[in-house]
Amino acid sequence: MERNTILAIVLSSIVLIVSFVIQGVLYAPKPQSASEPVSPVTAIDTMDDRLSGQQLADAFPPAQGTAPSYAETTMTAVQGGILTAGSSADTQEAFVSLRHVTIDTDILTVVLTNAGGDVVSWKLKDHKDKDSSVDMIFAGNSEARAFSIAFGDLDAAPVSELLHVNQITPLIVEFYRDFTILSGAGTEERFRLIKRYEFKPNDYMFELTVTLDGGFSKHSFNFFGNAYTLSFGPQIGPRFAKLDSHYEYRQYFTFTNGRRRNAKVNEIIDNRPSWAAITGKYFTFVAIPYLAQFSMNFSDRAEPGLPSASRFYLQRPAANISKIEDTYRFYLGPRSPNILANYNTGNNGFNIRDTRLDEVANTRGILAPLEVVLKWLLIRFYSIVKNYGVAIILLTMLIKILFFPLTKKGSEATMRMQALAPKIKELQDKYKSDPKKLQLEMGKFYQQEGYNPISGCLPMLLQLPIFIAMYGLFNNHFDLRGAVFIPGWIPDLSVPEAIWLFPNDFRMPLLGWNALRALPFIYVGSQLLYGKVTQMPGQQSNQQMKMMLYVMPIVFFFVLYDVPSGLLIYWIFSNLLTLVQQLIINRYVLAKRAAQAAAQPEPVIAPKKKKK
Repeated sequence: MERNTILAIVLSSIVLIVSFVIQGVLYAPKPQSASEPVSPVTAIDTMDDRLSGQQLADAFPPAQGTAPSYAETTMTAVQGGILTAGSSADTQEAFVSLRHVTIDTDILTVVLTNAGGDVVSWKLKDHKDKDSSVDMIFAGNSEARAFSIAFGDLDAAPVSELLHVNQITPLIVEFYRDFTILSGAGTEERFRLIKRYEFKPNDYMFELTVTLDGGFSKHSFNFFGNAYTLSFGPQIGPRFAKLDSHYEYRQYFTFTNGRRRNAKVNEIIDNRPSWAAITGKYFTFVAIPYLAQFSMNFSDRAEPGLPSASRFYLQRPAANISKIEDTYRFYLGPRSPNILANYNTGNNGFNIRDTRLDEVANTRGILAPLEVVLKWLLIRFYSIVKNYGVAIILLTMLIKILFFPLTKKGSEATMRMQALAPKIKELQDKYKSDPKKLQLEMGKFYQQEGYNPISGCLPMLLQLPIFIAMYGLFNNHFDLRGAVFIPGWIPDLSVPEAIWLFPNDFRMPLLGWNALRALPFIYVGSQLLYGKVTQMPGQQSNQQMKMMLYVMPIVFFFVLYDVPSGLLIYWIFSNLLTLVQQLIINRYVLAKRAAQAAAQPEPVIAPKKKKK
């Protein structure tokens, strides 16, 4: 029995030795070229060439809350930043293949890649960009790489090595990979990078957890002063031709100590704001870091194939600990106050409160309260007629009705000015060589007649703030995006209409027009008609009044050519309604004058005495 056992051990040893010899001869490792650099940080992967990338993810999932296992590993290299390509890159491709993971929620379709564990597409199902859904990640010539991790500072290239994929649930996915660091003493320190994405069924916000786990050994995550840099870019969608403030623009905000502040581009922000945002006309990106220490940076660094870039960087400072686990929440969706306000009340997938994210969409300035009132009225009218174009007309009618008393008073003052014009002309001729005396006599004359020369201009001055507030409303109100007034002609009240688009993206020299529009011409016609009807007798020969009547509408034609069509609809109907009001007021004033003249007794003329 003992002899058989000894014989079995000897035979087994011979078999093992022969196997190792054969393996060493036939499958010898490829020698490293002396010209290839040695990376101080390298990726390591589980050796099992029998498993595909998905099988590896299933076979070696990251342990939750425990140190990663490094059994049966070999070193390969990572590219980008301080990480350099190594000789075993070809071996790495055998273990993990390139994959794209699609997350499908009620309102989003998100595509992620295991090349760095980044987001490459973020489509909003309920919002259209021409014939397709709005993609909030606007890339240039290369594939987008949003929410990237770079081991280093702002200049470090993001990790682009293929990571393992662990699909925990349909809405939760993890990307992970093991790395080694060559310390100053020449020893290897190993850690695992984990990027965990968690989505909610009906939420534009998601949670990203970044983990650097060095196991139970003492560790130092310090790459040029940072543990890592998390970046978003290169641009938020939807696609645009240029940033011109009419079609699209970009603003950068931070929220610190309860106040929204404008942020500068290419400047380090180290006062740890509650959140930071890149906003466009109708969509926004918001980053909420749950960190004790960090710094931020906005950048417009260009990229081939992009008309403009808007990037966001968050730098996580270095740490001498064995494990880093950082949580972020990102909002990528409509710049709608109603949706963003849900993050104040807890009515969201993450049950967070009091974030004040709606400040991203709030209007600032002295006319902001007026814009809020006009928006509320517009929404009320829309709830009745279900057409924003008709709602704008109804809002214009309401404003004209409310201002009718002032308009009537201004018109009466204008007509009173006509009656006083001869006496004013006499004073001007009498004191034309003495301006100070003329001003004094004019003041006495106005006081004697009980006339205020400003009263005729008051209605126009009061309506100017409403026009400015309307411009802000039509240029920023999210619900107007894609709002149809007249199908086939005015399909979107938030942008200029067009009856003919110039071919081949042609733009008119100097003016920059890319289409022929009808509303600006209609506006000029309404403005000229309005001025002709409201013109006072005697003004036809006044050169200044002629300029106001004919030249100013032409100037405004060029100024307003590319404004949102909703604004021109408001102005056109405002002119037409004012015209109707003026005709009514003129008839009323003339009837009043006739009645006053009829009520006055005729003057008695005394007979002339005959000369003796």
